[in-house]
Parts: sequence; structure tokens; C-alpha cells
Amino acid sequence: MEGKTEKATPKRREDERKKGNLFQSADVVSSLSILAIFVVMRAALPYAYRYFGNFFVRCVTRVGTRDALDASAALDALNGGWAAALLIAGPAMLASVLAAVVTTGAQTRFKFSHEKIKFRLSNISPLQGFKRLFSLRSVVEVLKAAIKMTAIGSLLYLKIRDIAGQCIRMMNGSVFQATVVILQDIFDLVIQMSAVFLGIAALDYFYQWWEYERSIRMSKQELKEEYKELEGNPETKGRQRQEQRRIARRRMMQQVPTADVVVRNPTHVAVALRYDAQKDSAPVVVAKGLDLVARRIVAIAEQNGIPMKEDKPLARALYAAVEIGMEIPPEFYTPLAEIMAWVYRQKKERKR
Repeated sequence: MEGKTEKATPKRREDERKKGNLFQSADVVSSLSILAIFVVMRAALPYAYRYFGNFFVRCVTRVGTRDALDASAALDALNGGWAAALLIAGPAMLASVLAAVVTTGAQTRFKFSHEKIKFRLSNISPLQGFKRLFSLRSVVEVLKAAIKMTAIGSLLYLKIRDIAGQCIRMMNGSVFQATVVILQDIFDLVIQMSAVFLGIAALDYFYQWWEYERSIRMSKQELKEEYKELEGNPETKGRQRQEQRRIARRRMMQQVPTADVVVRNPTHVAVALRYDAQKDSAPVVVAKGLDLVARRIVAIAEQNGIPMKEDKPLARALYAAVEIGMEIPPEFYTPLAEIMAWVYRQKKERKR
């Protein structure tokens, strides 16, 4: 990591993604998945109680009757048991899978690479394993495990003490009622532990982000090499030139409303000129174009009420000889003087 002080570029991030080096915290995924399971199961308990109660009543009423050993009765009991289990487990597992998919997708932006699952000798290298064993990541994992064990121990102690007190108070109650209360307490305990794990996972998330950003940092030399590579790439150069042309064309079109006249060859060539006697020694070309660009210049001129003069030879000559932002050369003074005089006459007539 020495010498790698620069933040990763978008290209570096994309290269890392292709290699399968994506940022994600496994603790966040597992914690949310477990929490989703038990939150849904806890919410489904009242419905499960009623279902189990009805199922238990049906089973008890058949005991001692001829139907007790009937095949259909056994099948009914089996189906009832499966239905009760699915009533709790089905939505819980679905919620867990959904939480895992959404959490993983949110971290990786739903990007996947096959490179991560390819076999590499470095993955089974004793030297690499030894390095990982004494890395900063291993120290963090040990600390997380210690915090989790402390949290689990504390919660178990407090919850078991509460459950023991409840059991003493419910000694005269029904077994079913005691079972319901104990199950609720167990689910509450698991949810509380999941919430603690989620808090630890949140800290792990920020650590993982910091570690990931540190791992993909670049040196100044790598930045220079990447810049040279991009500059030498014909596709990149082509895109840059295209973008530059687009920006220049947009700026040119923004100057058309400032023109005093447009000389055109009805639709194929258009040259917009501005002349300010106090600033310019000669008319200045503010925009020019062929075909589609020429038609766009004409359209903007019409929208802004700019006079237009059709002169095919002059329009073509101006387009070929004068760059945008430049004053016209002396050979065009005479024809342009006539056109500017015509423009001024047009303006005077409109004022009358």
C-alpha cells in the first residue's frame, strides 16, 4: 500500500468490478437476513397459535375413536403439521431471501462477476493464508467475535432470568399458555440479539468501506499510466473530439441571436455575421454551418427576427475563408458593405 495515496479513478473501479472485487459487508447481509426471519416469525406467532390450537383440538377429539388409526386421519394430521410449519417458516424464509438479495444488491449495485468464483492457486497458498491470519482484517474479526460473544452472554443472562421468573409465576397455569409465553420470550431474545448484531454489522460496514477504498487506491505513477492509456485509446480520443464538437456547436448556436445578418445559400450554407461599429473594425462571423447546421442557424435567426440575405457565392466563400470569431478579410468588404447597408435600411423601415 506504500505510495498508493490517490483515490481510485472510475476506470480503476470498473476494472476491479470486472475482477470480482466488489465492496460489500457480509455481516450486514447475514444480520438483516436473520433479523427478517425472526421478525416475520414473531409476527406470525399469533396466527400459528390459533392454527396449532385448532389442530391440537382436532387431534385430541379423535383419540380413542375408530378414526384415530384411520389412514385419512393420519394424513390429515400430517398435512396439518406441514401447514402449521409452512405458516411460520414460509414467509420467514421468503423475507430472509428478499433481505439478502436487496442488501447485497444495494451494496454491489446488482453487479456480478464470474472472476470471483474462478480457481486461483493464491487462494490455497500457505504463505497467503499466513499473511491473512496476521492481517488487520483478522484483528477486526477477533474483536467482532469478542463483542458478539459478550453481547450474547449478557442478553442470555438477562432473558433467562426473566423466563425463570415467569415460569415460577405460571406454575399454576396451563402448559399451552406457558409454552406460548416462553416461545415469545425466545423470539424476542433472538430479535434483540439480531439487532445487536446489526449494530455491529453497521460498524463493520464502515470499516469494510474504508478497507476497500484503501485496497484500490492508486499511486501517482499508476494515475499517469492510466491517463496515457486513455489518451492513446482511439475510441476515447474519438469520443473526446465528438464531445468537443458538440460543445463548440452549442456555444456557436447561442451566438446566432447576436448576429446582425445571416448570409445563406438557401438551405445548404449559412453564415451569421455581427457588426458593432464601436467594437469591430469589420463584420465578425459568429456562426456558420452546412446542411443541418445551416438549417438550424436559419431557424434560430427566424425566431429572433434576424435579417437574412440569399447570396450563394458569397455564403460559400465566407464559409470557406473565415473561421468563427474572426473578422472578414478585406476582399469581402465591398459585398458585405452592400449587405449591411441593406440591413440598416430594413431596420429603418421597420421603425417607421
